[in-house]
Amino acid sequence: MTNALASITKSVVVNVSQEHAFEVFTTGIDSWWPRAHHLGASPLKESVIEPREGGGWYGICEDGSKDHAGRVIKWDPPNSVILAWQITGEWRYDPDFVTEVEVHFVAETPDRTRVTLEHRNLDRFGASESQMRETFSSDGGWTGLLQMFAAAAEGRPVIGRELP
Repeated sequence: MTNALASITKSVVVNVSQEHAFEVFTTGIDSWWPRAHHLGASPLKESVIEPREGGGWYGICEDGSKDHAGRVIKWDPPNSVILAWQITGEWRYDPDFVTEVEVHFVAETPDRTRVTLEHRNLDRFGASESQMRETFSSDGGWTGLLQMFAAAAEGRPVIGRELP
C-alpha cells in the first residue's frame, strides 16, 4: 500500500481514446513536455520515453547530449506506465535515487479517458520533501503538465510548452 502522505495524485479527463491518451503521454511526450523542464546545459531539443520496460526517460539537448530524468519501470499499454523519477531534491540526476510516477489510463467511454498520475515515495527526498511536494503540486508541476498533456492529446495548442 502506498503511503498517502509520501505521494501526490493528480488527474485529468481527456476527450480521446485510452490508446491515444497512453500514446501521447508516453511516446508522444515531446508534443507537450515544456522545453524549460530539463537539466541540460544546452536547450532541450526533444523529450523521450523509450517504449519498453527498462527504457530511458530523457531529453536530447541541442548540443546532442542526453539529459536523463529516469527510466521506465513498467510498460503496460494502454493501461498504465510507471516511470522512475531519478532527479533529486537538488535537481540533479542520480541513477541511484528513485521516486515513482505511476500513470493510469482508464477509458470512461470509447472517446473519453481519465488519466491519473501518482508521484510516490516523496519521503525519499528527505529534507527537501515538503518543497518537492509543493513543486510537484503546483501549476508548474504535475498540475500544469497534465493540462499541457490534455491539450496535446486533444489536438489543442499547448500553452506554456515553450516556457523560457
